Amino acid sequence: MTVKQLSLPELADACGELGIRNVGLWREPVQSYGLEATAKLVQDAGLTVTTLCRGGFLTALDPAERARALDDNRRAVDEAATLGTDTLVLVSGGLPAGSKDLQGARERIADALAELGPYAQQHGVRLAIEPLHPMFASDRCVVSTLAQALDLAERFPARQVGVTVDTYHIWWDDRAPEQIARAGATGRIHTFQLADWTTPLPEGVLNGRGQIGDGSIDMRAWKGHVEGAGYTGAIEVELFNDVLWSRDGREVLAETAARFVEHAA
Repeated sequence: MTVKQLSLPELADACGELGIRNVGLWREPVQSYGLEATAKLVQDAGLTVTTLCRGGFLTALDPAERARALDDNRRAVDEAATLGTDTLVLVSGGLPAGSKDLQGARERIADALAELGPYAQQHGVRLAIEPLHPMFASDRCVVSTLAQALDLAERFPARQVGVTVDTYHIWWDDRAPEQIARAGATGRIHTFQLADWTTPLPEGVLNGRGQIGDGSIDMRAWKGHVEGAGYTGAIEVELFNDVLWSRDGREVLAETAARFVEHAA
């Protein structure tokens, strides 16, 4: 998504030119290009798919809507397995229309994980609950902190459910470092993502993730927390940013790689 202006073949070529060997993919461009075609593309390019994003949206009250969400998440697991990644990132979903019951919404996520966790494990895929910044609690994600994400994940085996640690969403939380340690102690850090916090946020706030080094987050410190907790996996950069998307994608990719080295490596 950081360079969504690039087609998947263009992305594969640009990664090859820059020596980038890992890529996190989103479902929409994969479905547009074709699942099997994407799997062949990344394999031929020598790329490892680190994660697939995203499943989730599991908070609906309507039984038919819940059933559709579960079906879609099973498809997402199938897609992740076909792409060769062991991690499906989950954005849990916001409050249903008219509801003010945060705890009830979180319990429905747990109910869904009880069904999806075993299915994912059968396909060699782990579910990674991603807490989002509280500004998204109403419409996108009722899980706002790593503590809340781990409270859900720990009801299930770590090989089924863990968490996503994303600097953009947790940097403000003074309890996050201890929660990273908690997650690491049980092998539940399934992926680690970087994005910076810059203000003012754009209208709609969704596409406000800043390029690494442009904002308020100490990337190297958070990397230290995660690595100190025992995480040795890939580190992803995930930027939703209209200004970056308006630029040449290869230039943005090269800049992002350079910023990672400067601010996080």
